[in-house]
Amino acid sequence: MNKKSSSRGRQNQSYKSGGKEKNKPKNKKKPVRHSVTKKTDEIRLNKYISNAGICSRREADMHIKTGSVSVNGKVITQMGYKVKPSDEVRFDNVVINPEPKRYVLLNKPKNFITTMDDERGRKTVMHLVGNACKERIYPVGRLDRDTTGLLLFTNDGELAKKLTHPKHNVKKLYRLSLDQKLEAQHLHQISQNFELDGKMVYVDDISYIENQPKTEIGIEIHSGRNRIVRRIFEHFGYKVIKLDRVIFAGLTKKNLSRGNYRKLTKQEVAYLKMI
Repeated sequence: MNKKSSSRGRQNQSYKSGGKEKNKPKNKKKPVRHSVTKKTDEIRLNKYISNAGICSRREADMHIKTGSVSVNGKVITQMGYKVKPSDEVRFDNVVINPEPKRYVLLNKPKNFITTMDDERGRKTVMHLVGNACKERIYPVGRLDRDTTGLLLFTNDGELAKKLTHPKHNVKKLYRLSLDQKLEAQHLHQISQNFELDGKMVYVDDISYIENQPKTEIGIEIHSGRNRIVRRIFEHFGYKVIKLDRVIFAGLTKKNLSRGNYRKLTKQEVAYLKMI
């Protein structure tokens, strides 16, 4: 009995010892986990530039290739290069910093031009959103001086590029008033697409506004060509008296009065990024 007991004791001792040996490798893994966590602080240089609101990641790659970007005083042309938060990154010799992304929706009034500043001293849309956030934000696309309605601002260069690129078919819905009734045949011609200044115009939808005179029209379009809505109706002999963008990329003017702005919700931002 004593021998068996002694044998069992040795087995138990060996098992316990073995258990300790099995735990040793787990302890060795801790530094590995620590190093993995540390690496997450680094991001690709093109993403860093995009986060700073300069341009999209694809455009950043082009700037990197041409030697426009330096890190800690050294010009970087290597694709996939990663930077740390402590690195000094310069774009065209100007220090840049990644900022929190901001998304601001404005219901633009008339007599404001869509530009960052104006040499002639005219009122710009930046006067209306100047206090929206401390980060520098930019308009996504443009509305001409006399056009009212939705205009999005952001420092997210990659999203701005997506929302303005024709291939993503971002829908914009306008309500407009004409100087005369729109003839049914012209409405039909516009809906069937047509050539304007040597290029095809594709209209997603057009209709009379229900229970309104036939001067009141709704038109949905994804083209980003300059003054495209006004030019469409001018092509058929009409003058647009009022033009209001009521929907942009699924965003609406609900609870947003003229001249005011609001920040997008997380859900709205997520939706835009899925487009």
